[in-house]
Amino acid sequence: MKEGMEELKKIQKTNNNIAEASPVLTTFKSFQGELDAKHDKYERLVKFGRDITIESKRTIFLLHRVVSKPNKDEVLKEAKKKLDDIREKIKHLAKELVNEDFYQYHKAFTFGIQEYVEAVTFQHFIINRTLLNLSDINKELKYKDGDHAHNVDSSGREQSDPEDLSFQITPVDYLLGVADLTGELMRFCIGSVGNGDIDTPFQLTQFLREIFDGFAYIGNSGPYEISRKLFALRQSLTKVENACYMLKVRGSETPKHMLADLFVSNCEIFDHSESMS
Repeated sequence: MKEGMEELKKIQKTNNNIAEASPVLTTFKSFQGELDAKHDKYERLVKFGRDITIESKRTIFLLHRVVSKPNKDEVLKEAKKKLDDIREKIKHLAKELVNEDFYQYHKAFTFGIQEYVEAVTFQHFIINRTLLNLSDINKELKYKDGDHAHNVDSSGREQSDPEDLSFQITPVDYLLGVADLTGELMRFCIGSVGNGDIDTPFQLTQFLREIFDGFAYIGNSGPYEISRKLFALRQSLTKVENACYMLKVRGSETPKHMLADLFVSNCEIFDHSESMS
């Protein structure tokens, strides 16, 4: 019995040695290692994307305080620091994507990048009353990094400059972030009215019209996500237009401290009529 067990162990050991020497098994083991590495990288990118989303949302909430704080420069200074911190987090994305296919991992962090675009364009609008373009956003995402002397574009290709590391936001992520910006502008409009600022809503109306015209020009020819957000964009524009109409017609007869209530109630009436149609 004991001799039989020893013989069986020898046979199993021989089979294992043969299997380990098999080129097929060796190939599959290399595939296993490669897939595990890609999965781990994807999970790291998801975490970075989640952190970027959270910090971008906090920055947007902070920027809404501009309308109520007496010294808005302090709010803008704090927001700038937060955005600088977010750009450092995006630097981690760039490092992870060196020599990698950008679009293979794009889904892991796209929502975080869209939220960052929303935050940085919101900050720019508050200061300059204009829309920050994609090239200017991407200029802020170039880093000096001696340990990772590579430069990655939106297709994942390595660039020629050996000293720079960069992350380039795609046009689609930029457009989706701008589409989300319109909702924040609508809320910014309500806050401005509540603070007695009657001029900002009318400035926002013109600005939102220009954005809507740009998205309408793309129409159904663009990605599905853009077409889907076009409806929400139109709703934000219509709410602001209707509220501005109410301010124009009844603003002179309504005390300033009640204008925000008038604005909000008008938006609620619009929402109810939209749900009934």
